[in-house]
Amino acid sequence: MKALTDRQREVLDFITRYTDENGFPPTVREIGENFSISLRAVQDHIAACQKKGYLSQCQKRSRSIRVLKFDGSSSAKTFSMRVPVISKFDENKPLICEENASSYLILSEPVVCQGKSFFAVKTDAALKDSGILEGDFVIFEFTDSVAEGQISAVVNGNVLVVKNYSAGEKSAGIMKGLVRAY
Repeated sequence: MKALTDRQREVLDFITRYTDENGFPPTVREIGENFSISLRAVQDHIAACQKKGYLSQCQKRSRSIRVLKFDGSSSAKTFSMRVPVISKFDENKPLICEENASSYLILSEPVVCQGKSFFAVKTDAALKDSGILEGDFVIFEFTDSVAEGQISAVVNGNVLVVKNYSAGEKSAGIMKGLVRAY
């Protein structure tokens, strides 16, 4: 395997650091802005890193750059999981079942972590104070408790409602919201 040039190593380091800090990779434009280089130059560096086995990228997809090897010897291992998007809820079945999932999201660290259960809901109304807009996906982690004001998913009959949790509520199946994903 060929060694990286100094500039290719800098680009690889930036992509790795950006992905670790943000939970998703940078765009070609963001890489170019960081190094004050043209988009073509960024694409050339990415292509060289791909050819040398350090990166992968899906063409015509934003934020699809993945670090395969960081150091030439160690492989970057990021945990990812398939998270169901719950669109309806049948109270006679478990929340997480094939019938309740309309689709799936593939999410990775730090949004999800190993050993915990997650699901997603696409909101049909905005939660103004939390920055969640209509149509956003909210990722939830199953938990035993929710703090006052946390975003939660509350099961009410056959409806799954995303809302700010109020301590006086009595609802079954409260789940804590983690992040606004999209």
